[in-house]
Formats: sequence, C-alpha cells, structure tokens
Amino acid sequence: MRRVVLIAATFCVIVAFASAQTPAPVKVSSSWKCAPPNPVQALPVGDTPDHVYVLQQTKCTATKGEIAGIAEKEGTSTEFMDATGNSGKGHGMFVETMANGDKVYISYEATGTMANKLFQSGSNKWTVAGATGKFAGAKGSGTCTGKGNPDGSANFDCTGSVTLAK
Repeated sequence: MRRVVLIAATFCVIVAFASAQTPAPVKVSSSWKCAPPNPVQALPVGDTPDHVYVLQQTKCTATKGEIAGIAEKEGTSTEFMDATGNSGKGHGMFVETMANGDKVYISYEATGTMANKLFQSGSNKWTVAGATGKFAGAKGSGTCTGKGNPDGSANFDCTGSVTLAK
C-alpha cells in the first residue's frame, strides 16, 4: 500500500513540475521582399505643405526564416504613417501566413525616410499580437530594418524571439 501511495505521489510531483515548465523562446531571423505599396492613400494635413497622413498596404514574400521549424511564407502589411518631408513614423499590422497555413499577427511601430516619394530606409519594433494554430497564444518581440529599391519595393531583415504557448 505504501508503495502505491509513493508511486502516486511521485507521479503527481512529475505532472506538476512538467506543467509548470515555460517553453524556451525561439530565436527568429527572417528576410522579406515587399512589393511597392498599393494603394497609397496620402492626405495633406494642411498645417505645412509637406505634412501628410498615409495609409498603405504592402504584400511581402519571405526569402528566409522560420519559427519553431515552420517556414515563414508571406504576409500583408497595413500601416498608417505620419510623414513630414522625407521622414515619417507610424504603426501597422503585419498578417503573416506560415507554410502550414497558420497566421501570426504582428503589431509594429515604424520610422522611415523617403526620397522622390520612394521608401529609402527604415526600422520597426514589433510584437506578436495574436496567432492561430500551432502559434496560438505565442508571445514575442523584435526589430526589423529595411532598405528601399529603385522600383519601389523594399527588403527587410528581422530578428527577435517568439515563445510558443504550452
């Protein structure tokens, strides 16, 4: 009888310990090729001639990267920017589709520079705002840096970490 109680108690301790384990963060290193924004809606604010509010959407394709063994595939960025002259800052949401069909919703705050109405360079800070499937309940954050191309497209390199839910 004592042996049964000891085995049961040991089992309870192991289960309690296992359920208390927090998954380790997974490092993320991604590269993205983004098409020129379409459509770009720019509205003059009216306080100075070069101050505009911009609403735009961009389609991107992953050229490198995975999260927890699942390849990053494509994404759509929808953002609002407050631009004055050749610089802007704003925020957006990147809806990423993984190779297995799961979605990861990434909120970000960005800054950037323009020349001749084309994106030149910029950076952002991102956080995981939600997800589906294997990534549901995930938490994470990181940064991206971007460089514009003469055709209006842009390349972004992103790093950070993501912790999957239990």
